[in-house]
Amino acid sequence: MSQQQKTFRAIEVGDGSDGRWAAHAQALWPVTRGWLTDEGRTAQGAERARKLFETHMPELAPVLDRLARRLDRPDGEALLTFAALRPFFSGCTQTGDTGTLLRNYDFDPDDCEGTIVSSHFLRPVIGTQDAAWGLLDGMNDAGLAVSLTFGGRFLHGPGFAVLIVLRYLLETCDTVGEAIGRLRSIPISIPQNVTLVDPERAVTVFVGPDIPLTEAPDACAANHQHLPVPDEHERVSRTQERLRAVRAAGTDVSAMLRPPLYQSRYEEGSGTVYTAHYQPCEGRVTYYWPGESWAQSFAEFAPGSRTVTIGRAD
Repeated sequence: MSQQQKTFRAIEVGDGSDGRWAAHAQALWPVTRGWLTDEGRTAQGAERARKLFETHMPELAPVLDRLARRLDRPDGEALLTFAALRPFFSGCTQTGDTGTLLRNYDFDPDDCEGTIVSSHFLRPVIGTQDAAWGLLDGMNDAGLAVSLTFGGRFLHGPGFAVLIVLRYLLETCDTVGEAIGRLRSIPISIPQNVTLVDPERAVTVFVGPDIPLTEAPDACAANHQHLPVPDEHERVSRTQERLRAVRAAGTDVSAMLRPPLYQSRYEEGSGTVYTAHYQPCEGRVTYYWPGESWAQSFAEFAPGSRTVTIGRAD
């Protein structure tokens, strides 16, 4: 397998009002604006997205207003609602235990933003950002951590891209139980598996446009929700194989950096881009790549950049 390099950045954006967030988001705009659906580019579609956001995430509405003003781009507010975005499908494997969350994010490296963000929109949050202020995974100052994987079924319905939902849970919830309670009523546009951990509990839940929130048998997740998994889906994704492997490994970082959990199908958009190990009770996350790591925390967040090698040598 060929190896490649990718640059990750760590940035602090505060509450989004002093220009740091806007500078970053405006630089991303040529790419992120392409996520909008055709409907989201219309006045009616933007209004529907705004109303959906206000209905389900009212606490974040003032933040949405502040960021949209700072972004200052046509269709910017519609994009930032995450309620009018084209679907995206990724890989990923994750597992949780009380007080710890471990995940591999598998995607096309060129399409992964690669930004670690420390923010204080409503409260202190650190996470891996995508699409301006959505989160692939993250933690808050209460000791709650969350992460996502694709649920494996290629369907799309009305609702939010899960990236903003993870942001909302971390901004407004202290515990797993509180987060699950909120998650039950939020419409999610594609099937997703969400792993949540706090100091006392770890759980994975299945959500999507066609199912009610369902708790998984344990806190592990790969890229399916229901059994049996179709043979073709297993051949392409190896989701059951990875789920068995992560269940056997537990929260062993070294196992996440080896096959079958570490994936190498970058040309298919499913190579492992990073491994993240959250210890939210300590306010700490460590990112791992083969032969390298980068720790960040609420106490010592260090802005900067790292160019790392992803992939494993044959």
